[in-house]
Amino acid sequence: MYQNTKIDFELIKKYDRPGPRYTSYPTAVEFKELNEEVYKEELENILKDDKELSLYVHIPFCENACWFCGCNVIISHRTDVARPYLEYLYKELGLLKNILKDHKKIEQFHIGGGTPNFLENEDMKSLMEQIKTHFEFTKDAEISIELDPRHAFYDKLMLYKELGFNRVSIGIQDFDENIQKNINRIQDEKMLKEVVSNIRDLGFKSLNIDLMYGLPGQSLDSFKKTVEKTLELSPDRIAVFNFAYVPWLKPLQRKIDEALIPPSDQKLEMFKIAVEMFEEADYAFIGLDHFAKKTDELYLAQKSQKLWRNFQGYTTHKGVHLIGLGATSIGMLDRAYFQNYKTLRDYYKALDNDKLPIMRGYILNQDDIIRREVIMDIMCNLGVDKNLIGLKFGIDFDEYFAPELEQLKELESDGLINLKPDKIEINPVGRFLVRNIAIVFDIYSKAKEKPTFSKTI
Repeated sequence: MYQNTKIDFELIKKYDRPGPRYTSYPTAVEFKELNEEVYKEELENILKDDKELSLYVHIPFCENACWFCGCNVIISHRTDVARPYLEYLYKELGLLKNILKDHKKIEQFHIGGGTPNFLENEDMKSLMEQIKTHFEFTKDAEISIELDPRHAFYDKLMLYKELGFNRVSIGIQDFDENIQKNINRIQDEKMLKEVVSNIRDLGFKSLNIDLMYGLPGQSLDSFKKTVEKTLELSPDRIAVFNFAYVPWLKPLQRKIDEALIPPSDQKLEMFKIAVEMFEEADYAFIGLDHFAKKTDELYLAQKSQKLWRNFQGYTTHKGVHLIGLGATSIGMLDRAYFQNYKTLRDYYKALDNDKLPIMRGYILNQDDIIRREVIMDIMCNLGVDKNLIGLKFGIDFDEYFAPELEQLKELESDGLINLKPDKIEINPVGRFLVRNIAIVFDIYSKAKEKPTFSKTI
């Protein structure tokens, strides 16, 4: 039975410390330089199993610079700059196909960025033709795309539906015009409503809306209005992200007036508002920062303990091999992670030499795989079934994780979890602190003297 989240500010302050978001375990901090030969070997290894593919395509181009953005993007007003990039992407696709042949189908497909709808219609058609020429989709494949609503024109939306896309995600961030000016992302409310109406009219299966809290100029009242207006649009899923102000890493953020950024206690109040209002509207709080209608596959996956997490966030497709295409993309195979070169120059150079453009990655050992399963159960499914872990990996859970279980006793005494003979259960008050619970099982983060992660709240 779904239990609403309980918020204890004193506990949150006590546990507010740096920690990973666990889009993978081990995290990308542990990645090392790897080459295409290692990648090829791991791709050949996945041919031995019956798991299907999740394919991610990265489009790095944007027409406008959003000052809050932490992604690696290329700003251009000329859409034709994407065409050389697409040609190289097709070459990467061909090199992958040479290895995978016809052994794998695509169960999940996602185009992200950047701004995927930066592409002209003919270029998007060409991209999807290339994908479908090289790979076959499963009958019920999830095919999704991220959109900038400012460029989500009706003809583009109609094309995406014709091409087979069934899920759409749009970034709204905030409805307030003054806050939009503070982050250089002006989006007229009437236009946003029209885009959502068109998405609904065209019959897309699912709509996700991204919001952000902690933006310059936001107040509790203004953020509450943004949540109210989001609820009026009735999306199937909502992601509510914490704005990370890191101008030393993202120089574009220097354009933001730091004095306008809400203090941390106010940011926490904003997220509390989101949780309470979305749950009151019968959305389920999923994982760290997602909300879903209780008819949505994301909620149903969590309810049946099948929710998973990868470099794109939460997914209902546990067990598929994620392959990343394009500059900066990261893939997650069963026992290995790989990331492509980040700059177009290096990405193009590798493909000019007929090499898969792999820059770095990580090969998991058996302990990594066991700990990943436990950490993902905590992050996704709000608990760990000790017996299932023991049976799956041939271990005695209590013996294998004896030091970790000892550490968890403090979290139990604070009411975050229940330690049962056969289970670790996360209580409603522990929902805000899943990263703190998961980190207990992370031998890499625990070993670091100087954590490199953002705070867990």
